[in-house]
Amino acid sequence: MVKFLEVLKPFCSLLPEIAKPERKIQFREKVLWTAITLFIFLVCCQIPLFGIMSSDSADPFYWMRVILASNRGTLMELGISPIVTSGLIMQLLAGAKIIEVGDTPKDRALFNGAQKLFGMIITIGQAIVYVMTGMYGDPARDWNWYLLGHYHPATTISSLQLFVAGLIVLLLDELLQKGYGLGSGISLFIATNICETIVWRAFSPATVNTGRGTEFEGAIIALFHLLATRQDKVRALREAFYRQNLPNLMNLLATIFVFGIVIYFQVSFKTE
Repeated sequence: MVKFLEVLKPFCSLLPEIAKPERKIQFREKVLWTAITLFIFLVCCQIPLFGIMSSDSADPFYWMRVILASNRGTLMELGISPIVTSGLIMQLLAGAKIIEVGDTPKDRALFNGAQKLFGMIITIGQAIVYVMTGMYGDPARDWNWYLLGHYHPATTISSLQLFVAGLIVLLLDELLQKGYGLGSGISLFIATNICETIVWRAFSPATVNTGRGTEFEGAIIALFHLLATRQDKVRALREAFYRQNLPNLMNLLATIFVFGIVIYFQVSFKTE
């Protein structure tokens, strides 16, 4: 059973790896490394993919974006899905005794290396599938180039960008797991993505034409805009709290309320 991991050992030795810290990392350094990690993640969430034709089509993963910590049409298109998928696969194989993992540090390191290898393979597969199934436009254009005997680099460039971004996420998660940062990379990326979404929907300066005039996407900015432009202040407040097609203050207050309840129970359980 162990032979399967031994077969993967030569490939795991070729993978990029974060070295374990040779000394105890101080709390300030952990905060700094965590901030750097989250900054890199947020920057990748805002950099659009180069060479894509369009990202305006329907998003089949819209409701999973929060869980996957992904952002449509950016370098973080895949989010943490390769990490989660590879981890589930390896845990299932180990739990079903298809592969046997010992308790020695060598076996654990080999298991983690195999999990990283599967994560990279899954990243490559997902990147190719995303591009070739039309997530960023009609892939028939690229196939026509191939049939004509020409090479069109759009598909390769997009897939390569997704693969490099997925590799960055794997290394950032490993950086935190090795003890350089605070917490787990998966949970931090999910929490950061949620906070980014909340802040954007509250303070977004983007404008949308709703048919009744131009409105701001951000709920708080829209509140001040509606109070300044509408003569009926009561109606402006009602619209800011309950508008249908854009983020409203009621959604924001409900989110803050739920967060407060979760934090309250977590603090209560820790004190007990």
